[in-house]
Amino acid sequence: MKMAHTCVRVKDLEASLTFYEGAFGFVEKSRRDFPENKFTLVYLSLPGDDYELELTYNYDHAAYDLGDGYGHIAIAVSDLEALHEKQQSNGYNVTDLKGLPGTAPSYYFVVDPDGYKIEVIREK
Repeated sequence: MKMAHTCVRVKDLEASLTFYEGAFGFVEKSRRDFPENKFTLVYLSLPGDDYELELTYNYDHAAYDLGDGYGHIAIAVSDLEALHEKQQSNGYNVTDLKGLPGTAPSYYFVVDPDGYKIEVIREK
């Protein structure tokens, strides 16, 4: 077995695509449109990674209530500080670099257009 994908529902498909492509370099792998059912599925992945992020766009849906159950997805990067600086410079909603209690900074969070948190962690 292996993980296949994670789905997030988005209010504005183009804004979400712009975010994930610009902030992390995600590439669109496939798209399935179902206009008769009023939804579109877009599958993204990072170069060299088979795991996919599914963006589900339901036509004319208002913003989603994220509730308190969703935590975050995590993306591991080799140069945490460089990506943090780039995302800050590009105006993304990012936190300061953080570490677990008593440890050096090893992660931060960035928020996508729908309010989903993405944890960016130092690659091990």
